[in-house]
Amino acid sequence: MSDLTRLSAMEMADHIRSKSISPVELIRAHFDRIKKLNLRLNAFVELDEERAHLQAKYAEAAVVQGKTLGPLHGIPISIKSSIDVAGLHCEAGTRLRAGNTAVSDAPLVSRLRAAGAIVLGVTNTPELLMAWETDNLLYGRTNNPWDLTRTAGGSSGGESAAIAAGMSAGGVGSDGGGSIRVPAHFTGICGLKPTPGRIPSTGHFPPSGGPFALLGVVGPMARTIADLKVLFQAMAGPDDGDPSSAPVPLRAVDLRELKQTRIGWFEDDGRTPVTTETRNAVRSAVKHFENAGFSVAPFRPDGLETARQHWWKFFGIAGGMLLGPMLDGREADISPMLKEFNGWVAQEPRHTGDTLLATWMGRDEVRAGVLADMQRFPILLCPVAAIPAFRHREREWLVEGKTVKYLDAWSYTEWFNLLGFPAAVVPMGKSLEGLPIGVQVVGRPWEEELVLAIAGTLEEQRGRFYLPVL
Repeated sequence: MSDLTRLSAMEMADHIRSKSISPVELIRAHFDRIKKLNLRLNAFVELDEERAHLQAKYAEAAVVQGKTLGPLHGIPISIKSSIDVAGLHCEAGTRLRAGNTAVSDAPLVSRLRAAGAIVLGVTNTPELLMAWETDNLLYGRTNNPWDLTRTAGGSSGGESAAIAAGMSAGGVGSDGGGSIRVPAHFTGICGLKPTPGRIPSTGHFPPSGGPFALLGVVGPMARTIADLKVLFQAMAGPDDGDPSSAPVPLRAVDLRELKQTRIGWFEDDGRTPVTTETRNAVRSAVKHFENAGFSVAPFRPDGLETARQHWWKFFGIAGGMLLGPMLDGREADISPMLKEFNGWVAQEPRHTGDTLLATWMGRDEVRAGVLADMQRFPILLCPVAAIPAFRHREREWLVEGKTVKYLDAWSYTEWFNLLGFPAAVVPMGKSLEGLPIGVQVVGRPWEEELVLAIAGTLEEQRGRFYLPVL
C-alpha cells in the first residue's frame, strides 16, 4: 500500500482487522511522516515515540491472537497540548506553564486508549488558547500544510495541521470560540464542537468552569465524518470533573426519518460579509442536500448578533479577568498575540456582579429564542468563517468592499459556543488561491448524532475531498 498515512482512520481500522496492514507498520509510517514534515509545519510539540511503538506491538499481537479489537484498534492519534496525556507536556502554549507534565490521562484520553487508539504526541497551540492562529514563545508558529505562509488556525492549529498533513489519523481539539471549527475549515478537515458536557473537558487547561463551562468544549478532529463519529462515540459520556456533564446516552439515528429533518441555511449574518467562494460553498452544500432529498430553505435565526455580543462578554471580558492574575508581572513571558488580546480586553469595562449576571440572563434569553426558531429547522447550514486561511499575522481583510476585522471574522462559530449547540465542519470547496473552505452543520443541544448523520450525508454527496500535497 503506497501511503498509509493518507487513509482515513476507519480505512486503517479495516486494514488492521483484515491483516493487510499491521499496527506496527502503521505507527512507523506516521512517525516517518512526522520526521519528514514537522520541521516545516511545526504541528507536534512533543512525541511519545517509544511508548507508541510498544503499544503498536501489543496491538499487533492482539490481532494475531484473535482478541476482541476496539473500534480504534491500532489507530494513530494526536492530542492538543492543553489536554492531559500522562507523561507528556500540557503547557497550553505558555511560558507560564513551561515544562508542566501531565501525571495522568484526561478521561477522554483514557477512553480513546480503551478503544484501541495509540497516542503519537501532543500538538501546538497559541498561548493560553486565546487566538485563531497558532504561535507562541515556547514552540513558535504552526504553518498550514496547504500554504506555509498561512496559518492552520487556532487554537487547535497544531492538531488541524497534523491531521491534514497525514501526520495523525485524527485527534482531539478544544473550542471556546471556534477553536476546532476554524482550524478544520482552514486545513480542509472535519471537526465537531459538541454540546458542553457531552465529552468531558476534565483534564483540560484552562479548566472549564463558571461562564467558560457554557462556552468551552473538547471534541474530535479527523479527515472524514465517519472518523469523527467513531472518535466521538469513544469519548462521549459523563464525568464528575466537568460541570456541564450529563448522562446522555449514545443514540442511533433512524435513517428512514433522517431526511424528514428540515435544514435552514444562510450565507451571511447581515453584519460580517463572507467571500464569494464561501457563499459558493454554502450553495453547493444546499444543492447536495436537495439532491439527497432533504427539505432545505433559506432561514437565519433571530438573535445571532446578540449572541455574539454576549459571547465576547464571557470569552473576552470575563476571560481577561480570569487570566489577569496569572499574567500579572509576567509581561516579558507573554507572547505578542496574547498581549494583543489583552489590549482588546483592556478597552472594555470590567464586569461587575450586575453586568455578569445580566450577561448570563441575556444568554439564556437569546438561547431560548433561537431554540424556538429551530423547531422549524432542527439543522442549520452556514459558513464557518468570513474568509479562508489567512497569512500569518494578518488582522483585517477586504471582503465584498467592506473591511472585516480579526475579531469579527469568526462570529459564525462564536454564536454556537454561547448557545451551547453542537456543530460540525465539512470541507466543501476551495478559494481562488486553492485554500480549503468548509461549511458548518449545526444542531440543537445533545443532538450530536443527528448533526453527524446530516454532515455524513453531505460528505457522501460531495465525494472524496482533496488532501494537501507535501
